[in-house]
Formats: sequence, structure tokens, C-alpha cells
Amino acid sequence: MNAIAETHDSPARGPHAAPHPTHKFKLLLKREFWEHRGGFFWAPVIAGGISLLLTLMGIIVGLVAGYRAAAAGEIEIDGVQINGFDLAMLTSKLSAEDIAKLSQGIDLSLFFSGMWPYIVLAFVVFFYCIGALYDERKDRSVLFWKSLPLSDTETVLSKVASATLVAPVIAGLVGVATMFGFLAMISIVVLVHGGNPITLLWGPAHLFNLTLGHLTWIPVYALWALPTVGWLMLCSVWARSKPFLWAIMIPVFAGIFVSWFDVMELFNMQSGWFWSNVVGRALLGTVPGIHLPYREGSDSLINDQDGIEPLLHEASPMGMLENLSMPELWIGAVVGATLIFAAIRLRRWRDDN
Repeated sequence: MNAIAETHDSPARGPHAAPHPTHKFKLLLKREFWEHRGGFFWAPVIAGGISLLLTLMGIIVGLVAGYRAAAAGEIEIDGVQINGFDLAMLTSKLSAEDIAKLSQGIDLSLFFSGMWPYIVLAFVVFFYCIGALYDERKDRSVLFWKSLPLSDTETVLSKVASATLVAPVIAGLVGVATMFGFLAMISIVVLVHGGNPITLLWGPAHLFNLTLGHLTWIPVYALWALPTVGWLMLCSVWARSKPFLWAIMIPVFAGIFVSWFDVMELFNMQSGWFWSNVVGRALLGTVPGIHLPYREGSDSLINDQDGIEPLLHEASPMGMLENLSMPELWIGAVVGATLIFAAIRLRRWRDDN
């Protein structure tokens, strides 16, 4: 008897589709975040927490001093002594000009309360870029990543995006949260002492304007930081050891050489131009707000006659967007893109084998 064998043809499997470039780039961004979440996330969160802790300490000291002054009869309004610490009574006779000054004071306090995450951002981005391409060669993990279907362009650009977009976005969101936390703490104090937080704090404050200013600052930071990010990553991929020293020493010694021999006089320029536009742009671009001295009319920010209005305007969305018209920003962005391109090319063969 002939056995009839039944064959069951398995369905043919088609070729696997290559992952979309944007999907790979997203995974690379996640990799950078999880490998450096201590600097990208926890550092600004801790800085914001320290800001709120210092605010709480300042509130306690201020209340103690206020209670002592009220008990001693040292608080007067229109020559009338106030026995107590009633904010409703203290603010009942504020004029329109006083309300305007109060609004500016609240905005300025909110602005500075949210600056702490940006302070740590400068250090986080600087040292991240220094080690971004060097550390993977040092621990030999670069060989593993090069064995994957990932191009050098995708890898380097994911690190650039992490430094110029991911880290600033997180710092900006933490700064906004710190700002609202500061306002909430002050509101509790006002409420406990007979004041209305809505009319004394939340109403005069320009919260929407300040929050939008935090967000519109991010593209300005990304473009202004490109020369520093590009230079640091170029040193990170090029240096066989101690990339930090190479990144610092080359621009600084170049500035000393230019100043010593008055090289800039050949171009009818001062040596200070080289320090500001070459050394400064190469090393200080990760510092938030470092672009302000390069802006025309930046002296008004420290002019006592102008008060705090120029500073508040600079923190507004319109003030942030005005920075995009600076030629120095775009020239630096082009230089930074060139340095990043050089870093991509160097990574193709720089594995220290």
C-alpha cells in the first residue's frame, strides 16, 4: 500500500521590511536618555527642588522678621501703626502704580525661581558632549554599535539632538514646574495671612507669557549652542585621551597666541573679538542666556534707569524670538554644523584599534 503523504506548505514569508529611519532615531534618543537620565532628568529636578527649599527657608526667615516688626509696631501705613500681619490691610491702599510694580516684582521672582534647572543644564550638556563619542571608544562599546545597522550620521545626530533639544526641553519643563511650585508656596503664605492669592499673585503675574517664554527659548538655545556642541563632539571623537583638556586648551592657547602677537590687528580688529567670537562661542555656548551680551542694545538689561522691563521683555516669547534675527546665531550654527559633520566623518574610522 502506497502511503499518501500530505504536504502542508507553510506560508511563504516575505522579506522583513527595514526599520524606518525615524523609528531608529527615536530608539537612539531613548538610549541616550536612559544612559544619561541622571544628568538629563534628575539633575534639573534636584536643582528645582533646591530652589524651592531655599524659597521655603526664605519665607520662614521673612515671616519671623515680619512678625517681630509687627510686634514692635514698626509697620506703618500712612503714618498709622499696624499691630499685626494682615496682608489684606497692608495691601488695601496700593495704588495703580504700586500694583504695576507688584506685577513686575512677581514676574521677576518667578523668572529667577525657575532658573536653577538651567544652571545645571550648562554643565550637563558640556560634559555630556565631551564624553558622548569618547566614552564609547574607551569602553569599546563602539564596536558593538557599529555592528548594528546604524549609520555614523544617525548615531552622532542623536547625540546632538539629545544635547540641544532633549536636555533643554526637560530643563524647561522642570523650570516651569519650579516656577508654579514657587507661586503655590507664596500663595499659601498670602492665604494664611488674610490675603487673596488670586488678586495679589495669580492675577498680576503673567504666567502664560513666562511659560511660553520658557518654551520659545529652546530653539534659541539649540542654535546658539551648536558651535560648542560641535567643537566638544569633535574633540570627543578625535582625542585618544583627556578630551576635556584638549577641548579647553586648544581655544584658550589660540586666544593667548592671538593676543600675544596681536594677530587680529592684521584685520584691523582687537584681540577681544577673537576671545568673544571664537573662544567664547567654542566653550560657553551651553550656558543659557550667554547670547545676551552679543545682542545689540544689551546694555539696557543692566541700565538702572530702565528698571527690570528690558529683562522681563527678554524673558517673553517676543524677546526670545528676536534672538533669531542675530547674524551671530546663524553664523555660529553653520560653523557648528560643519564641526558636527567633521565628527561624523571621524567616527567612521576612529575606534582606537
